[in-house]
Amino acid sequence: MQIVGYDTGVGDERDAALELSTAEGLDRLSLAPGTDLAYTLDDRHCAGTISDGTHEACSNPTAPYCDDHTSRWACARCVGNCDLPLPSCREEHAVYLAAFAPSTFKVGVTRSWRLDTRLREQGADRAAHLRTVADGRIARQVEADIAREVGDRVRVPTKIEGLHRDVDESAWRDLLADHDPNETYDFDYGFTLADRPVAETLLTGTVRGTQGRILVLDNGGTTFAVDMRDLVGYDISSGGTDRELQTSLGAF
Repeated sequence: MQIVGYDTGVGDERDAALELSTAEGLDRLSLAPGTDLAYTLDDRHCAGTISDGTHEACSNPTAPYCDDHTSRWACARCVGNCDLPLPSCREEHAVYLAAFAPSTFKVGVTRSWRLDTRLREQGADRAAHLRTVADGRIARQVEADIAREVGDRVRVPTKIEGLHRDVDESAWRDLLADHDPNETYDFDYGFTLADRPVAETLLTGTVRGTQGRILVLDNGGTTFAVDMRDLVGYDISSGGTDRELQTSLGAF
């Protein structure tokens, strides 16, 4: 079986899960808190594509996706100089700020009806809805202007570094003072950490929880943080990993 995707569970009534391609078809591996996982990561290759509930396998060695199966989002680097190429571009959009503990911030845009979902998908600790605009082009123009000050990207390793921290209240308050938000958000993902988790790629341990696309596992007295995208493409087999893992100081 191969991991061919992941579901953060945000916006659904389902738990977060990994999407699997098996001999019987597509399946879901639940990542509900308390779930015990015991899988070994074997070879990794392109995860192929899923269409109409069917997985199309790909043997190309590039992972998680080869060039033929890489989806390129037209709006990824848009700064509002487009002609609204997608139907979704013409929908009402929200411009927001997101905070990741302790003091990493970003500006972003999304269709206004997806605002809460989009923020949780990213694993934001705090957020602020700045304004609502008529369409995606205007939103991108506003975003590009704010991004010169705040930035518009946060890498997963940066998010992992702050999982055990709280947001710097003073820094967040100072940022919001410059933008007069319409509404603010404070998110809870159902778990707390006393120490910084160890970044690792594994699928053995007890699920502590998920925050965005970060899976938090307890294994052998150490808490690990796994970027679920780093699991996509792996063939897996039953039985926990026996390779040596880095151990946190909290395990002693």
